[in-house]
Amino acid sequence: MSDEARFVPLANYPNGFDADMARAQLEEEGIPVLVKAVQGGMFGPGFLGPVAGGVTLFVPSPELERAQLLLGQ
Repeated sequence: MSDEARFVPLANYPNGFDADMARAQLEEEGIPVLVKAVQGGMFGPGFLGPVAGGVTLFVPSPELERAQLLLGQ
């Protein structure tokens, strides 16, 4: 098995606002974050209100445990 870092799922949020708050907290601590949503929010891509399927944050695998601690998971 490879020791290469890869992005792994960290958390899923029901809306873009909550996902953005968590993303900002992680990035402030130097953890890169990828954000994936199945589709734009109910008000379009400029405003991520409730999102069907939620918004998932991904972090590099070596940072997973630290990211979980920072978000209180």
